Amino acid sequence: MTPDTTAATGRDIADLRARVRKFTSERLTAGDFVPQCDAWVRGFDLSFSRALSAEGLIGVTWPAEFGGSGMPSTARLVITEELLRVGAPVAAHWIGERQIGPSILRFGSRELQDEFLPAITTSEVSFCLGMSETEAGSDLAAVRTTAERDGSGWRINGAKVWTTNAHHATHAYVLARTSRSEIKHEGLTEFIVDMRSPGVTVRPILDLAGEHHFNEVLLDEVAVPSRWVIGEVGEGWSQVTGQLSFERGGSERFLSTYPLLAETLKHAHLSGDRATIEQVGALAARVSALRNLAWNIAVSVDNGVAPVADAAKLKYLGPAFERDVLNTARYAVDVGGLSDEGTLERLISEAQVAIPGMSIRGGVSEVLLTLVARSETRL
Repeated sequence: MTPDTTAATGRDIADLRARVRKFTSERLTAGDFVPQCDAWVRGFDLSFSRALSAEGLIGVTWPAEFGGSGMPSTARLVITEELLRVGAPVAAHWIGERQIGPSILRFGSRELQDEFLPAITTSEVSFCLGMSETEAGSDLAAVRTTAERDGSGWRINGAKVWTTNAHHATHAYVLARTSRSEIKHEGLTEFIVDMRSPGVTVRPILDLAGEHHFNEVLLDEVAVPSRWVIGEVGEGWSQVTGQLSFERGGSERFLSTYPLLAETLKHAHLSGDRATIEQVGALAARVSALRNLAWNIAVSVDNGVAPVADAAKLKYLGPAFERDVLNTARYAVDVGGLSDEGTLERLISEAQVAIPGMSIRGGVSEVLLTLVARSETRL
C-alpha cells in the first residue's frame, strides 16, 4: 500500500513511511497493542501516543517552535496511513492533532499556540469534540449551547452529544453561540474548555456492544478564560468550515477497517477462496482511488486551500467502502469457514459495531452531497 511519493515530496516521505512502519512493527512484535478496527476512535492508549510523541511523529506539520518538524501535510497523511493500516491505538492524540491543533495554528493567538500546540505534540493534553447537539447533529449552525461574557472571561451553558472519549480527554473543543442573529450561521465562536472545570458533567453513551466511547457532555456555567477563544468572537462558522476539511478529508474515513481487509485476504488465501480474493482485489483498487483523493486534499491544505468539497466527497465515499469491506469479510467466513485463531471474527465484530456510525460522524450523507453539489454549480 505504498504509492510513488517521490514526485510529490521526495525521498523524505518514503523514509518517513519506513520509519513509522518500523515503529509499529516493533510494538506489534512486543505485544504493545492488538490491531483493531476503528482504532482512531476506540483505541485510546495514552502510553502509545506518548511513544509516538517521543519519536517526533505527532504534529509533524507544525513549526519547530511548537514541537513540530515543519513537514507537509502529505507527511502526516503517510504517518496516519501506516498507523491505521495496523489498527494502532491512536485515539488519545487523534482529535487534537488532526483538527484542533491546525485550527489553533491557523486562527489562534500566539498565547494560545504556545499553550496548547507543544502540549498536543507531547500528548500532555487530549481533546474531544464538542460540536454535535441533540437538535443540531450535522447542522452545526443550529447549535444551542451559549457562551456569555463574564468579566474578563466567558460562561458556557449547554449540552453536547456523541462526544467521543470525553471521559478520557483533558480538554474539549466547544462550538457555542455568543450572539443571536436572524442568520443562524452568524454569532458562533470556538472555545477550548478544561474538562476538569466545575460544571462539566460527562455521561456515558454505550454502543451496540455495550462499549463506552461516546458521551453526552453537560456544560453548566462553565468558566472559560478569554485567552481560550480560538480566533475571532462571532467568526466560528467561517473557521469551523475549514476545520471540517481536516475532519472529513483524512485516511481514517476509509482505512478504519483496513486490518479487517488484510485479514480477509489472508483468510481467503489460506482457504483457497478465489471469489473472495477477487472481491478484495476490487476493494484494493478502490483504496487506491480514495488514497489519491486524500493525497490531493493534503496537497490543497499545504497550498493554503480549505478543500471543503473534496473532503466531503471522501467522507461520503469512505463509509460505503467500509461497509463493502465488512460484507466481503462476512462472505469469506461463509465460504471458507471460521479461522482457527479467531482474529477475522473479532475484527468483523469490531467493524459491525463501528460501521453504523461511520456515515453519521463528520456529517451525514445528505449534507455532504449538498456541499459537493454547491461546489459543482460554482464551476
